[in-house]
Amino acid sequence: MANKNLKFNNGFAIPLIGLGTSLVPSLEEMEAVIENALDSGYRHIDTSFMYKNETAIGRVLKRWLDSGKLKREELFVVSKLPWTGMRPELVEHFVKLSLEALQLSYLDLYLIHWPFALQHTGNDYEIQPMKDGKVILDHESDIETVWKSLEHTVDKNLVKSIGISNFTVEQVERIVKVARIHPANLQIESHVYFQQVELREVCKAHGIVVTGYSPLGSPGRPSHHAFLGRYIAPEIFEDVTVLEIAQRYEKTPAQVLLRFLTQLDIVVIPKTTNRSRMKENLESLLFDLSDSDMEKLKVLDKGEDGRALISIPGSELHKDCPFRSSYITMKP
Repeated sequence: MANKNLKFNNGFAIPLIGLGTSLVPSLEEMEAVIENALDSGYRHIDTSFMYKNETAIGRVLKRWLDSGKLKREELFVVSKLPWTGMRPELVEHFVKLSLEALQLSYLDLYLIHWPFALQHTGNDYEIQPMKDGKVILDHESDIETVWKSLEHTVDKNLVKSIGISNFTVEQVERIVKVARIHPANLQIESHVYFQQVELREVCKAHGIVVTGYSPLGSPGRPSHHAFLGRYIAPEIFEDVTVLEIAQRYEKTPAQVLLRFLTQLDIVVIPKTTNRSRMKENLESLLFDLSDSDMEKLKVLDKGEDGRALISIPGSELHKDCPFRSSYITMKP
């Protein structure tokens, strides 16, 4: 089925629904997921160097492109700079590593994955350097100089659009202030319990499209992960308001939750390995929620208490950590 697009400030367009690809257990399963997604109509694939799955994704994309089933311009592929690449001299290097793994000549969108940095040890694939049981932070990193280096990848036609991920209001403003090439996209955690209204308003004022990850609260995500942090999955699917609206529209709770965000012009990248749910997620664009139902869902926002991804262990000691230290301390 046809997806819908949102236009970036540079004229390029991003499909409103994409496929998230983090935490798929194996490369073999990742290949099967991408095959099913493309066959189901997905054209927006979201990955990252840190997910360690780009080679599997690349193999599937190459098969589809070589067979003629798909043209490159029909795809929208997103990848991200790892936190160990947060030095200006490393940016292009990591872009090229992703391109090589994905077997592509350019990326449609490349994001700075996190505003804080870990030290690059010389091994590109060591993405969680440790010493004495703690991550090794790079305190000399600077998001402004990294952004300026990222702009050069656009100049070299390696990347069509560039953006940021997990940045705060203050960090977004810092990038906008120095940008020669305006950020096209901000990717953040976004769901009905954690709507990030202020951050979205700042992005709207600057013409930055917002992408929401964990739009369903990521109920299957582990509570602790080696490098993806501490996670408390919100019980969104059990919310009585969500259930009542879903029943009335004869839709699933997931479809209601996704449509709520897409009607706010938020791109969503739900992750699923289930083919029927892939189709169900795309079909969330086939109906509209009424204004009154949108308002009912807006009041479910819990602010910071609704945040699911609550910390990246060790990041709170970095000057550009996006998590409030007081919030991290308060959470169990």
